[in-house]
Amino acid sequence: MKLSLGFSPCPNDTFIFDALVNHKIDTEGFEFETVLADVETLNQWALEGKLDITKLSFPAFFRSLNHYTLLHAGSALGKGVGPLLVTKSEVRCTMSEVNSMLIALPGENTTANLLFSFAYPEAENKTFIRFDTIEDYVISHPESLGVIIHENRFTYQQKGLHKIVDLGEYWEERMKLPIPLGGIAVNQSVKRAAALKVNELIRKSLDFAFKNYPLIPDYVKQHSQEMSEEVMRQHIELYVNNFSINLGEEGKKAITVLLEVFKQSRSSEKLVLLQSESLYL
Repeated sequence: MKLSLGFSPCPNDTFIFDALVNHKIDTEGFEFETVLADVETLNQWALEGKLDITKLSFPAFFRSLNHYTLLHAGSALGKGVGPLLVTKSEVRCTMSEVNSMLIALPGENTTANLLFSFAYPEAENKTFIRFDTIEDYVISHPESLGVIIHENRFTYQQKGLHKIVDLGEYWEERMKLPIPLGGIAVNQSVKRAAALKVNELIRKSLDFAFKNYPLIPDYVKQHSQEMSEEVMRQHIELYVNNFSINLGEEGKKAITVLLEVFKQSRSSEKLVLLQSESLYL
């Protein structure tokens, strides 16, 4: 059986899927047509139901419940993993100053955008650009602020940028729950038996990766551009954890609470809303 599979080229995703897509484990008759794209591109495709299996931000998942169901394996949740709001200025911005400034964000449907809006509900002057261009955008537009994700958490200080607030810490302090960043969802056109098998194969792929860690697979290096192995490991250790193996009750609770926050932020939007138990495979 052949299925399309989309995920990002970031080390956490390539680390999880390396053994699966490169036949380091027995895929039990499944073949995967892989598409690597930045997270907001994947989010947009999810709204169209384009891929059979896809990585996506949770706000994009909440908007595509008519197309997708969440797998229990492969997600990115955790503590201390949230996006950061950064500035070029060494002077700390007040809330009113943040509300009035231009904010560069990695995509409308990203969890970063939702968490920023959760912390700064009155800030509406936003521009959406690729996540890996935000640091340079803030440097060249010092009147703006940026919300950074992924490996940029480890590089922003080297570029002379300064943290205003850790949006993940803001969430954790108020909700006492891990931060749901992104998940792996299966198209509802895929039969349940096949979807369950894919879920198990992702777990086996991740188990293979952990057993060989701290070795960085060539597949991860190939897609990590100029990133050092140290940063790759920091990235993997931050975003790949027990929630990636199985969401568990704590992970599900965090996603349910984030869904409620999302619904409040989209009160005027018609959404396909299901009971929380119906979100999962």
